[in-house]
Amino acid sequence: MVSRLTTTLSFFTYLFILFSFSSSSTTILPSNSDKVSLALYYESLCPYSANFIVNYLDKLFEDDELLSIVDLYLSPWGNAKIRGNDTFVCQHGPYECLLNTVEACAIHAWPKLEDHFPFVYCVERLVYERKYPEWESCFEELGLDPKTISECYTGGYGDELELEYAAETNALQPPHKYVPWVVVDGQPLYEDYEDFITYICKAYKGTATPEACSKPSGYSIQRSKAKSIPPVCYRDTIISTLLEKIKSEISLWMQ
Repeated sequence: MVSRLTTTLSFFTYLFILFSFSSSSTTILPSNSDKVSLALYYESLCPYSANFIVNYLDKLFEDDELLSIVDLYLSPWGNAKIRGNDTFVCQHGPYECLLNTVEACAIHAWPKLEDHFPFVYCVERLVYERKYPEWESCFEELGLDPKTISECYTGGYGDELELEYAAETNALQPPHKYVPWVVVDGQPLYEDYEDFITYICKAYKGTATPEACSKPSGYSIQRSKAKSIPPVCYRDTIISTLLEKIKSEISLWMQ
């Protein structure tokens, strides 16, 4: 029953995001110089990355005013490691490398946030629901032509994009320790990443302050009572592919 309810809520949230992108808005947008940069460094099969995208990052798209002050950047590399000859391995195995590359191709093919985020969200929703082998269904669901993405990840260009994300991620200062790794205006949020909206509001220097920034974050209140640290996929954890896969499946099942 809980699993069915969670899936139903995720589906309606997904529909709401699509509606937010497609509906017209009368909000006066701030200039690019006023926007707060929000960067997410993640890997596709880390259950905590999927949870953040599906259940936290989506909050941006529930508020047009809030979304208008944010410059969101996605980097699908995470804890992968480069081997010789420009090849790489991923923390959760070859399927994660595939989906990282697919999402990199989507971001490249559809550079506008309103074009690539629904696809990334769709794939990560399937990861969250433990249905990620069905990721190609996102093309039909969103009415997208798969040809461009297919040519990108099968033709080698997707690997080039991933190596660019690798260089960028490995150059982070301070270095990332785990994923999801959330950075607001150049400052990592560490374990407080789920409260990213509070940090966006604090960093915003423009005049068109969203209404959401004038009230306390519900998540901050919840965290202060629970005093818990949100789970992450650590960068330097040495674990076999099989054990990591089992760990991820158990984590997804328990949500």
